[in-house]
Amino acid sequence: MSPPAVAPRGRVRWVICALLFFATTINYIDRQIIGILKPTLQTELGWTEVDYGMIVFWFQAAYGIGLLVSGAVIDRIGSKIGYAAAITVWSLAALFHALARSPGGFALARFALGLGESANFPAAIKSVAEWFPKKERALAAGILNAGANVGAIATPIVVPIIAISYGWQAAFIITGLLGFAWLAAWLAFYRAPAQHPRVSPEELAYITSDQHADELNAAAPRPSWASLFRHRGTWAFVVAKFLTDPVWYLFLFWLPDFFAKRHGLDLKTFGPPLIAVYLLADVGSIGGGWLSSWLIKRGYSVNAGRKLALLASAILVLPIFFASTVSSLWAAVAIIGVAAAAHQGWSSNLYTMVSDTFPSRSVASVMGIGGAAGAVGGMIMARYVGEVLERVGSYLPVFVWAGSAYLLALLLVHLLVPRLEVKG
Repeated sequence: MSPPAVAPRGRVRWVICALLFFATTINYIDRQIIGILKPTLQTELGWTEVDYGMIVFWFQAAYGIGLLVSGAVIDRIGSKIGYAAAITVWSLAALFHALARSPGGFALARFALGLGESANFPAAIKSVAEWFPKKERALAAGILNAGANVGAIATPIVVPIIAISYGWQAAFIITGLLGFAWLAAWLAFYRAPAQHPRVSPEELAYITSDQHADELNAAAPRPSWASLFRHRGTWAFVVAKFLTDPVWYLFLFWLPDFFAKRHGLDLKTFGPPLIAVYLLADVGSIGGGWLSSWLIKRGYSVNAGRKLALLASAILVLPIFFASTVSSLWAAVAIIGVAAAAHQGWSSNLYTMVSDTFPSRSVASVMGIGGAAGAVGGMIMARYVGEVLERVGSYLPVFVWAGSAYLLALLLVHLLVPRLEVKG
């Protein structure tokens, strides 16, 4: 069925996208707050670099375990209930941080947070696959993925103010409560497109215009979780996430520390550089999704459009090799900001490749498998960075590794999936 020539009446799908955006924003506020408070907590509670690396390690471990389970669970119980359960768990875990005092206590809180947060992207990308035709999915994924950057921007603005005024415990409590406000809105508004009372027939036809017939048949068999490993597309996603997700975790959990150690910033002063980095990342998130969608509309195949956008992102990360060697703070901010933008553009297209190549009933499972691989990469990264900083005291080896990851990942993706087999 051909897509309509004009935009359909109704914009309910974009309201859903806004909810996904805000959930991802809250997700990243709760995730990033530990990095913002690291210098303060390290001084007040006496953590070593290895202690902090282990706290991050246990978050990544739980995140990986949760992703292996959460994707399949969400595919079975649906986005509405799955998302609601996830944000309840991670918001309670965020609140629990306020009670922790030892590295072990923080590791336990981060483990619970990782379990809850693991369901965010599987549920969000599944919702995009259900609510958007293929021509809009990369843009929708880019918008919701931009929530990560908005969360990362909001955190260095809000958290220092709260921590300085009321203590670091209050920062965890106040940010943890945001999830329950979102939960009320989600439960009140979210429905599947065909059951939503505000979706017009025209908008429903537009949403389903390029979905394969078996996507619309509720009786169609759901592929087993294990059977997904027989698809080369699953392995391509796994490899790409394993190699590149740790770079984003590096930004989230160690960037404030890098600015503190390399440029002498503290809780009161590293806000503007972090905001600049994540503003650039926001541009990259939406821009990367827009680029592949624009290429496809200009006549490129889905395969070419997605991979060209991935290549552009991989090239833009390369200058991060020099981030720890430049003496100017704002030169370092520019280099890291472009790399963060490139990562988010990369992620928008990588996520969309999953919804391009798998039926919507399997999207969350594949996202979970890939996300678990990224979390394993993040676990290795956490131990590596902690040991490097403890022994070498320099971020240079870390940034050399980060800059190399994307081109290697793209090469392996192309070798595994020379041509995307687009479903629907």
